[in-house]
Amino acid sequence: MASIVIAQTTVNDEAKAYEIAQGAVEARLSAAADVEARMTLFHRDNGGLRHERGYRVSFTTTAERVADLEAWVHERHPYRVPQWIVLPAAGTTEGYLARVVKETASGRYSS
Repeated sequence: MASIVIAQTTVNDEAKAYEIAQGAVEARLSAAADVEARMTLFHRDNGGLRHERGYRVSFTTTAERVADLEAWVHERHPYRVPQWIVLPAAGTTEGYLARVVKETASGRYSS
């Protein structure tokens, strides 16, 4: 039985966030993608603490398609080591699960 996951990444460029979100849905790797409002990201880089503006992109996909989605996103991501977090989506309705499965079943991309 299929299950839904939410995969997330962050980028520091709004246009790139939109490009990745839209492209993943167009490639049928994600049934939906949300670009969250600008936020501040803190992280270590080259031994120092950095902060920059960023955007979280959340993808709704199936557990079966998440590896293909990850490969696709990483090929287009501007960071050398992008954030990639996958969260299970518990308690989804059967109708929503069926929609996500349908929207990602005929993906044009495979790793």
